[in-house]
Amino acid sequence: MTNHNKVWFITGAGRGMGVEFVKAALAAGYKVVATGRYTEKIAKVFGDNENLLVVKLDVTSPADAEAAVKAAVDKFGRIDVLVNNAANFFGGYFEELTPDQIDVQLKTALIGPMNVTRKVLPVMRKQRSGHIISISSGAGLSGFEFNSAYAASKFGLEGWMESLQPEVSPFGIHTTIVNPGMFRTELLTMESATYAVPLIEDYSGRRESNQDAYNGQNRKQAGDPVKLAEALIKIANEEQPPRRFIAGADAVGIAEQKIADLKAQINAYRDISTSMAHEDA
Repeated sequence: MTNHNKVWFITGAGRGMGVEFVKAALAAGYKVVATGRYTEKIAKVFGDNENLLVVKLDVTSPADAEAAVKAAVDKFGRIDVLVNNAANFFGGYFEELTPDQIDVQLKTALIGPMNVTRKVLPVMRKQRSGHIISISSGAGLSGFEFNSAYAASKFGLEGWMESLQPEVSPFGIHTTIVNPGMFRTELLTMESATYAVPLIEDYSGRRESNQDAYNGQNRKQAGDPVKLAEALIKIANEEQPPRRFIAGADAVGIAEQKIADLKAQINAYRDISTSMAHEDA
């Protein structure tokens, strides 16, 4: 299939990584369905393009997901690559994050991709082809202080994607988890980031230090989202795309440390861990 026939469906296309993903896909000659909550913003960024369809999509709404997928198929006839990119960030200590904040975090970063993928899968199964790319995080590999809600959403995303892979691979559908490190996007801006309200004195000092660190990284992150977008184009063109792509030197460091920690913890208790079978087993 030529690039001119391939259709990319990208969530969270109005800002951050999503903008660069759309630009890269259009430059590669693909047809692109750019989705987001504010379509006028997306249209303003990209202007008129016969290969571009802008569709309203709040990923937390199954009805929005169904309507957006229908619009994509009505316009272009198929969906070849789904990029689950829409994201938000709730920072704070678990005790200070409210149940509503955690609920919103999970709805956007975990349930949202599920909503969209659920509507796209029938299209890809009918085609007997497709590629689902979900943007996770270094926090999907390792938990971090002040990241309990965000890491929970990304760990959940990873478990879902890893389990989805053997379910859909018989239909010619590939899956890829992308673990970016810190990229210069809008995730830490006021539009995307929300911090817990200080409530518990015991967290004072550490709370302010963590929040100041995140605010200090805003717009100064090392990762270049243009280069990440180019990498996704390359990955999507491979005959056997990777099930996981670690993006950024900092993310590689997180993954390597996680592997080392797991090995150390396995070996520390190997004798006990491997001696738990029934005697008659």
